[in-house]
Amino acid sequence: MIQNASAGNASEPTWFKSSHSDSSSGNDCVEIATTPHTVHIRDSKNANSPHLSLAPTTWSDFLVYATS
Repeated sequence: MIQNASAGNASEPTWFKSSHSDSSSGNDCVEIATTPHTVHIRDSKNANSPHLSLAPTTWSDFLVYATS
């Protein structure tokens, strides 16, 4: 993962983009931000639109499924 600090308030989560993202446009990627109890997921092309929030265990379960 590549760390890309989001602009704005210091209380906002820091968003990360996959280092495997290889697009002609650097914004075509899903980004995540983690907090102790939540994993936030957003479309980097629409960073200000609503995002998905999951429990860390749900995110882990998804990653196991997606990478198998």
